[in-house]
Amino acid sequence: MGDAGADGLGGFLKARRARLRPQDVGLRDYGGARRVAGLRREELARLAGVSIAHYTRLEQGKGDVVSDEVLTAVAAALRLDADESTYLHRIARRPETCANKDGTARAEVPLSVRHLLHSFVLTPALVVGRHTQLLAWNPLAAAVFGDFANVPDERRTLSHLLFTEPSQRDLYGDGWGAAAREHVAHLRVLFARFRGDPAFVAHVESLRALSADFARLWDEHPVAQTRSRAYDLHHPVVGDLTLHAELVSLPDAPSCCALDLFAAEPGTPSARALRELAGL
Repeated sequence: MGDAGADGLGGFLKARRARLRPQDVGLRDYGGARRVAGLRREELARLAGVSIAHYTRLEQGKGDVVSDEVLTAVAAALRLDADESTYLHRIARRPETCANKDGTARAEVPLSVRHLLHSFVLTPALVVGRHTQLLAWNPLAAAVFGDFANVPDERRTLSHLLFTEPSQRDLYGDGWGAAAREHVAHLRVLFARFRGDPAFVAHVESLRALSADFARLWDEHPVAQTRSRAYDLHHPVVGDLTLHAELVSLPDAPSCCALDLFAAEPGTPSARALRELAGL
């Protein structure tokens, strides 16, 4: 996963350059076959107002040799949104030293977070680690999404469940494709945040080997911070279920990363279905 390779800075820049056509950015297209998809390096450099040498160094993974101003100009030329621009700035710099760098220690869920987790009687809730490990969950989350305790430790991650478990594809139904892209886009955000973590690298390599869908999406470099979202699920017991989700960061528990909460709109069939699954 070198910065100049398909997974790093060079791969991201090439993917974003490939999605722009000359006419998209106000350049003349003189027709004829183009040897590259999207913009050429020199066209992108000209749009950003930087030398071709500077831009070429970026695609070679040498982000440390350029200033923040150059990165901002390249982001604007590539028409990156806020999440993508932040991602570019992060992966262009040397990764910070990660806690638990050897990836061997198990993440500990603070007792206060466990108490909070189990206080949500009608809200499925998960504690998620830095590479989507499922570190803890309440009974209603297991009733909605499956019995996580029966999943082997090395595959007990949101990524593995979504991309390798047929039951999850059935649960998401027609919405699986959108959920999968959303997940990989957020995983890219985490990849930039926790660069240098061997456990994260191993997680991505495992998914690439197990799932062609994951490998394809990862190589497309979607980048988007997970925020509020909604899912239309097809539960095997209670039927159709619409849940609204919020991912809440846990800044004082960095190895845990976030609390993922799901709720149904009050008074709806989905709310009644959650009560049924909760045994109330």
